[in-house]
Formats: sequence, C-alpha cells, structure tokens
Amino acid sequence: MIIKTVNLETVCGVTSKFPVNALPEFAFAGKSNVGKSSLINGLMNRKSYARTSAQPGKTQTVNFYNINDAFYFVDLPGYGYAKVSEAEKARWGKMIEKYLHTSKQLRQVFLLVDIRHAPGANDRQMYEWIVANGYEPVIIATKLDKLNRSERQKADKILRAGLGIGTKTRIFPYSAATQEGREEIYAYLEELL
Repeated sequence: MIIKTVNLETVCGVTSKFPVNALPEFAFAGKSNVGKSSLINGLMNRKSYARTSAQPGKTQTVNFYNINDAFYFVDLPGYGYAKVSEAEKARWGKMIEKYLHTSKQLRQVFLLVDIRHAPGANDRQMYEWIVANGYEPVIIATKLDKLNRSERQKADKILRAGLGIGTKTRIFPYSAATQEGREEIYAYLEELL
C-alpha cells in the first residue's frame, strides 16, 4: 500500500454530528497510552500528523483522516486515562458508541493493546463492548520492539487468554519504532478494501 495523500478532514467533539462519508472507514480504539497516534502516523507514513504526546489522553475527539481519497482512518478517543473525570470518560464513551452505531461505512475496528502486559480490565471491557456493538475487533499489539523474539509467542498467548479470544481472532504485532508489522496491516487493509 502506498500512501500518497493524507488529510485530517473532520474532527468531531461530543456535540458534533458525524460526517456521512461515502468511503470505507477503519476505526482505531485503545487505551490512552498504547501508541494509537504513533500507529496511525506509521500507517499514514507521516512523522507526526496524528498528535502524539507524552501526556496520555490527548485524543479527546473522533478524528477522520482521509487517506488517498480512498478510505478513512478514524481515531477514537483513548480510554482508561485516570486524570479525566468520570463524567468526561462517560461522554467519550457515548461519543464512541454513537460513532459505532451511526457509521454506515465502518469496515473494521482495530483494538490496540500493549503487547508487554496482560490486557487490563479496561482492555477486556472495550473488547467486549466493541463486540456488543456488532463488530469483531482485530487486535494490534503495540510496542513490539520492547520484546525480544523469544518473548513474543508467550505474549501472544497471554494476550489471547487475557481478552478471552481464540486463535481465530487476528492479532497484528506492531512496532512504531521499527515499523515491524506495518506491511501485514497494509495487506489486511487491502483485503478489506
């Protein structure tokens, strides 16, 4: 996949109306510090188009990135960030749910989890919630470069057990630092397109 053009086309806050797009959409959900913006930048082949931050919880809107005038990457607000009020978290949750229910073009939801750790309660809850909303999430296991080769298979088992998923659910290990895993994700996106 060759990324020629990228355009942050729409940013939707809590009270915004979501755009009615004609192109396929691929949504990315994940905990606040899981590397979602880094993944999206890596897939868009851009250094810092999606805002990354050392401070988790930066994405507080639903961002629609038009890619090659062919499809959208949809960056959903991060979850599980402790320094945000419960009311704010609830608003983000409603915003994500509204998007999942109203998008006519959503083709796939990618759930990002940190490969180094067993999935937490927030990750399991998000996985089950995406399923309850009618989607079968594909897992992207981020921060792959932090593990050595011998740790990877064990991490995959821990991830599957922690989320309660079988071997049929796709997991794409990915490193924003080395871009390892990017070609596999591209190939999967091309299948969906």
